[in-house]
Amino acid sequence: MPTDDMPLPKPKDLPKIIYGTAWKKERTRALVVTAVLQGFKGIDTACQPKHYQEALVGDALQELYDKHGVERKDLFIQTKFTPIGGQDTSKPLPYNPKDPIPAQLASSLSTSLQNLRTTYLDAYLLHSPLPRDEDTLKAWHVLARFQDQGKTRLIGVCNTYDVRILEALSEVRKVQVVQNRWYAGNGWDKDVVRYCKKEGIMYQAFWTLSGSPELLAHPAFEAIAEKSGMTREQVMYKLAQDMGVTPLSGTTDLGHMKEDLEVEKMELRSAGVEKELAAVRRLIGAEEAS
Repeated sequence: MPTDDMPLPKPKDLPKIIYGTAWKKERTRALVVTAVLQGFKGIDTACQPKHYQEALVGDALQELYDKHGVERKDLFIQTKFTPIGGQDTSKPLPYNPKDPIPAQLASSLSTSLQNLRTTYLDAYLLHSPLPRDEDTLKAWHVLARFQDQGKTRLIGVCNTYDVRILEALSEVRKVQVVQNRWYAGNGWDKDVVRYCKKEGIMYQAFWTLSGSPELLAHPAFEAIAEKSGMTREQVMYKLAQDMGVTPLSGTTDLGHMKEDLEVEKMELRSAGVEKELAAVRRLIGAEEAS
């Protein structure tokens, strides 16, 4: 398990909202600096040049330390191993896809640590299960070894919507993080959310705002926002946090960054919206997950 000087983070120390760096391209460095200075503690990236500029996240972390005194230990840095199916083969790859899976993971992790200018990660995730179940298990054994070596504090998976996969992986080493789409289109991933809550797994949500325009326009939802003095986006993130779900925010707008960070201190139940709140909670499966 992680070394004595890098213990597993306690739930209270995990970020309640994470800044996502996908699709930021050349703006990645500046946006990460801005996000952290506004108050974001969690940063999500991936060793996937197709959608992420991981090295620019590392440049941002260096700038934050050099110019603003933000230390590595004060941040939650998370990246991912992306299987070849999720890579753009026209761009430089972080590993040789012809190598055995353990070698691919080792090369990708080494690249990530170099890009991010750090000796360890707070979380290292499989960007998705591999095409074959046996290869996913093989990769998971490697992640468990990275954790034993102190290279990452937590290990987890993304885009995994079958509880049986999480159960199989946890027979090798407990899954500690799941990052999935959480939106109306997949029924709010109710089975996985429920499983994560039962097992004490950090469930991270992406595509929540973009994927659920109908919910955000629902009369009950609009009433909650109006009566509570919150934006609809803030209401959505607060509902997530109240369920134990950690939302990813990928905003590039300074004002929205501030609004997203304010959510943790807000309280829905004091706004006199119990009826509307119950209706929305039923829609997103909050009653089943609680």
